[in-house]
Amino acid sequence: MYFYNEIQKLTKGKKTRIYVDMDGVIASYNFGKPLDFKNKRPLTTNIKTLNKLCELENIELFILSVCKLNYQIKEKNDWLDKYAPFFDKDKRIIISKENNPSVESKELKLNYLKSLNLNKQIIFIDDDNEILKFIHSNIENIILFQDSELVD
Repeated sequence: MYFYNEIQKLTKGKKTRIYVDMDGVIASYNFGKPLDFKNKRPLTTNIKTLNKLCELENIELFILSVCKLNYQIKEKNDWLDKYAPFFDKDKRIIISKENNPSVESKELKLNYLKSLNLNKQIIFIDDDNEILKFIHSNIENIILFQDSELVD
């Protein structure tokens, strides 16, 4: 409940978009099988916490994820349909590195977040501290959470 309560305080009276990474946040990340997304174990505690956020009035919940190959976009969407269908299909941003071969994941996420020209508060949740530090040093006025904050 800690994370839910914090989000409730942060978003009271403010339109907010929350962007959530998939790998390591709502789906297990197995370094031995990083490309086998369709068989990843759902992290149900985190999924339940995020699903509860849908009840809050001013929140829009998005996925912001990166994959290595184009076919994984479909696998990730199929996985979301099965384990986290509350992420609306039109609010799933899955970026393929195959289409951006020389760009690191942290840069892809940063570029997407920087492209948002909104009058809304932005919250980003990721499991990778390097990505969180990179975004923190390149974007002002973004609220960052490490995935461990979702677990009470």
